[in-house]
Amino acid sequence: MLYLCCTKIDYLYNLKFNGMASNAKVVIRKKPNKEGLYPLAIRITKNRRSTYHYVGHYIDLKDWDEKNLRVRKSHTNANRLNNLISTKLLEANKTLIDLQSDKKDFSANQIKEALYSESKSNTFYEVARDFLSELESNKKLSQLSTDKARVNHVINFNKSKQLTFQEIDEAFLRKFKIYLKKLNLSERSIVNNLVVIRTIYNRAIKMGVVDRKFYPFGLGKIRIKFPETEKIGLTKKEIKSFESAKNLTENETHARNVWLFSFYFAGIRAADLLKIRWSDIYDDRLHYRMNKNSKLLSLKIPEKVFPILEYYKPEKQNNDDFVFPEMKKADFKDAKDVYAKTKTATKKFNKYLFGVAKKAKITKKVTMHIARHSFGHISEDKIPIKMLQKLYRHSSVTTTIKYQANFIHKDADDALDSVVNF
Repeated sequence: MLYLCCTKIDYLYNLKFNGMASNAKVVIRKKPNKEGLYPLAIRITKNRRSTYHYVGHYIDLKDWDEKNLRVRKSHTNANRLNNLISTKLLEANKTLIDLQSDKKDFSANQIKEALYSESKSNTFYEVARDFLSELESNKKLSQLSTDKARVNHVINFNKSKQLTFQEIDEAFLRKFKIYLKKLNLSERSIVNNLVVIRTIYNRAIKMGVVDRKFYPFGLGKIRIKFPETEKIGLTKKEIKSFESAKNLTENETHARNVWLFSFYFAGIRAADLLKIRWSDIYDDRLHYRMNKNSKLLSLKIPEKVFPILEYYKPEKQNNDDFVFPEMKKADFKDAKDVYAKTKTATKKFNKYLFGVAKKAKITKKVTMHIARHSFGHISEDKIPIKMLQKLYRHSSVTTTIKYQANFIHKDADDALDSVVNF
């Protein structure tokens, strides 16, 4: 038999199991954390013995309405927390009814286990953790690094790992965007954070964790639109200055060599460039496999590359050795070690490229990725798009068209001149 306790919003549910009362009730536990805030919990009582399941949120004692068992309006997230509490208690009540229908006697701990043992993957954090683990298993370590930071943004904003998908509504996402702006993230970075949330939310829908009717993205809801980004590359004049810069340190010379090697091969990514071995160079061609999509490529070695290769030949130990030294001590059986060394090397290159640019009197920020933009900037519309697709190693020509559109300005410039130059 079900008994409802008399409160405004029915926060307390009582059930009788074989004549003995059992109940689930929301309480605030008098065990503060380091910040002096107190945890909200669902207390499950059977035969005067209680166990607790923590909701995952902490509040100040002054924000708790003991009489009505709810968070006071003085708390900034009162509505969200009260809705969460209500949801948790409704779920508990449903499970208690199911247990009662079995006509079996259960202890408080057994009731708690029945209530929460199958809900471990119901939170955003748990589904996100599975998503990140999958990225790690697939050795997508670059994406893992960025997406893990974005998941942490959500957890830090919510101040708890106990975030349900029903809580991630339009209001939540709008407040989250404001939070990210206060962290001085760019518009593109904010959009990337929303994309990760959307990806994990879609995963939760497929898992049956949340109903699609709660989906906060799409028409009439939160729309994800990527802002246009400006891709800046060096001009021919700037690259000539870069090539001929004087009085470089040994580290600056090395960083410039690596950057130019990338540029001369249409912007090879650092992760691929650093894995090039001497055995990949034969018949005056470079043969290598891209890490991003595993494509095998063969490119003619431009004349300007040979002096760079000669610079590193004295360090060559054997034909299977790496051209550049950063990967010589990497453990290629450990994807994390390879990724860490690549990331460290790229950061080091970018640091010394700043010095090279300064000595070359280039005011633009020069990084490893700018080598790719510089090739696109100089090529403009001189190279057929299908050939550019091959040089860029893009899987889709659409990607190449979108990428190169950042650097093709001639038609627009000519059209402007035809009107104003009179």
